[in-house]
This record gives sequence, C-alpha cells and structure tokens, in this order.
Amino acid sequence: MRQKVSIIDPLGAHGSSHHYYLFGQSSGLINAGVEVNLYTNEITSNPEIKGLNFHQFYNKIYSNDNRILRAFRYIIGSVRSIFHAKISGSKICHFHIFHPNLLNIVDFLLVKILSMKLVYTIHDVISFDDKMSNKKLNKWLFKRADKLLTHNSFSRKILLENYYLTDVEIVPHGNYIPFVKLNVDKSDSRKKIGIDESKKVLLFFGMIKKNKGLDVLLKSLKEVVKNNQDLVLVIAGRAWKDDFSYYQKIINDNKLSDYCIIHNYFISHEDVKFYYSAADLVVLPYTRIYQSGVLLMSMSYNKPVLVSDLEPLIEVIIDNDTGYVFKNGSPSSLSSKIDHIFQNFEDLIRINDKGREFIINHYDWKIIGHKTSEVYKNLL
Repeated sequence: MRQKVSIIDPLGAHGSSHHYYLFGQSSGLINAGVEVNLYTNEITSNPEIKGLNFHQFYNKIYSNDNRILRAFRYIIGSVRSIFHAKISGSKICHFHIFHPNLLNIVDFLLVKILSMKLVYTIHDVISFDDKMSNKKLNKWLFKRADKLLTHNSFSRKILLENYYLTDVEIVPHGNYIPFVKLNVDKSDSRKKIGIDESKKVLLFFGMIKKNKGLDVLLKSLKEVVKNNQDLVLVIAGRAWKDDFSYYQKIINDNKLSDYCIIHNYFISHEDVKFYYSAADLVVLPYTRIYQSGVLLMSMSYNKPVLVSDLEPLIEVIIDNDTGYVFKNGSPSSLSSKIDHIFQNFEDLIRINDKGREFIINHYDWKIIGHKTSEVYKNLL
C-alpha cells in the first residue's frame, strides 16, 4: 500500500528560505512513491509540484496582532491541518522543530488523539535564544515522538547527550539546486546592489545572530584590507535578537566603512540570487551551528565558501577541496585564509566545481526522500 504522509509546517516562507526545504523534501518523497500533503501558511506560494497536495491552513500567524490572537489562529490552523490529514488517509504527521513551545503540545495531542504517528525533524537542537529555550518541554516532546530525525552526526550527538534519548536518525538537509537560477549576470547583479565591477566581493548572508560570528569576520577584515584594497564585504540580512550597533561600532572603530556594504534587512526571495551572483566568496564565520541552509544555498549557487571548523560545517567542507576552513573564533586565522584565497584567485573555479559535485552526490533530495520514506515504512 502506498504511504500517505502529511508535512505540517506553519513556518513556510516566513522570514527565511525554509519553504525550499519543504518543497525539496516533498518532491523527494513523491519521487520515492510517497503521497504527500503539505500544510503551511498563506504567504507560502504553491510550488506546483506534480503529485503534491498543497494547503494553506495557517493564516496571519505572523501578523503584528497580539500574541493571544496569533496563538488562536495557530491552533485553528493546526486543527484544520491535522484533521484534514487524518481524513485524507495520512498515517504519519511530520513536523519541523526549531524552538518548541506550548503550541507544539497542541499539535502533539491532536496527532495522538487521532491515532497517527508523529515524526519530528529537529533543526536547532538547542535554541540559540536562551529565552526561547525550554529543556523540559523539549525533552517531553522528543521522548514521546514516534521518530526523531536530525541532519548530521553532531546534532544527533547533542540530542542524545542533552535529552537522554536512545533513537535519533540522521536524514541530511538537501541542497537548493532545484530552486536556484544560475543564469543571472554577475555584472548586472553588482550594479543592482551597488558594487563596483572591479571589486573582489565577500558575502555574509542571512539572519544576523550572535552565533553567526559577524564580529569575527569584521575584526579579521581590518587585516585583510591591508593587502586587498580592492575588496568589499557585503552584509545582507536582518538582525535577529541582536543589536547591529555592536557590529557598526567595530566597523567605525576600525575605519572599515569604505569596505562594507550593509543591507541590514530581510532580503526578499526574489533578490537573493543577485547577492550570490555578485559574490566571489561566501563567508560563514559561525561560532555555533547545528546545520546551515546558507552553506548549502551558497554551494547550490556554485559559490565557494569559507567556514569555521565547526563539526556540522566540516562534514560538508574539506579545506582546499570542497571549500575553505579557518579556526573557529579566530580573526587572525580567518584573515590569513582570506589572504590565501585571494592570492590564489584562479583556484576558486576548481573549488566551485568540487563543492557543487559534492552536494549533488550527497545532498540530493531524491536520495533524502528515499531515506525518509524508509523511516516512515519502519513506523507503520
């Protein structure tokens, strides 16, 4: 009998590129012979994937209305989604977890009352925001799920150690190759963003959080520009529970304003391609991370990446092979590596090709869809 699964994800396209993950996951599962319902919010457009049953049952849950009203709307969305999943014949409900809260208990209870299996993919294994972290709630939910998935061995290790779990399976985060356009002109992209064509361009892309290490990158830039006067750093993304004035002070104190282009706001999905097209090198100076969508997005855009030597990142990046690596938290290590890269600028093409080949072979959604379908099969 054909598997029927419902992916229930209120986040969708709100504030990030998570919807591409959902679309990749759905297409991979459909390719593996699974019938998929996807339930999300009204701001996430229908991807028109053949065979996907797409529903927008979560409405105005990210508006500026008061929290109680938004919570009520969330519950209505969950009731509609989970009951519809049951009526449609789904045996499994699959949720993505970033910051568990009391609303996740509502989802849990609804799924269990209706006698369906519950699968969680855990993204931020431990929340980066202490105020949003509730270890007791996390443990309660995780121990009662029918299956827990996470993206790499590091995240699995943290889950097992912190929540005393015994069964967590690794299913990787897929690449974004099906969703990106590589035929965007580099020169036109630079004009749109306001970058001189002669510049060498570093890109820091995505939400600015304390764990993203932008301060490490800015401190390294002071040394980098001594030997690379033609370099510019593009900072593209809004601050999330962080104060950009801290980073602006580093820029001002080190006289780096002429070397920085700051777009401290949410980059629309339509404009993302211009930033990647304009870049020569994408830098991920993260000091703490469990999995990086920006890493896979950069490589999907065929851009070389420079990452800190955190375990989840070096599962993907081999230094001077699929990308470049520097010592976590060290501005001097980062500046030395950037100098090395730009002194061997012609080598970027080889790194591009190796990186893209790696994510095609290891992070293809068809492979991931098959692996996920096997997880489902073992639950039924």
